[in-house]
Amino acid sequence: MTAYVIAHLQDAAPHTDIADYIERLPGTMAPYGGRYLVHFAQHEVKEGSWPGGVVMLGFPDIEAARAWWDSPAYRELAPLRKRHIKGDIIMIDGVPEGYAPTAAVSAIRQAAAAAS
Repeated sequence: MTAYVIAHLQDAAPHTDIADYIERLPGTMAPYGGRYLVHFAQHEVKEGSWPGGVVMLGFPDIEAARAWWDSPAYRELAPLRKRHIKGDIIMIDGVPEGYAPTAAVSAIRQAAAAAS
């Protein structure tokens, strides 16, 4: 099941460290099957506020995403980003092919009924 690393990045200051980070990042992801899905593409805010930009990476599964994040190659590279860009980063499992939210709906209905 595909896993995702999603970064909501803000206040990206232009710096050569950032250029180095972006240039070297694909090489750290390749051994784990990682790839860019979104890279600071223009986004439309429909509700709330969403300053900054989004980077989204895809990996074959959560184990591969974790292995990449914890890899010596990425751990060496991460400070280049962290010194110059604020943001939040999450790692999340996707849903399987054909997923239906039926179980989630049932759980919500049961919780709502219990709270009444």
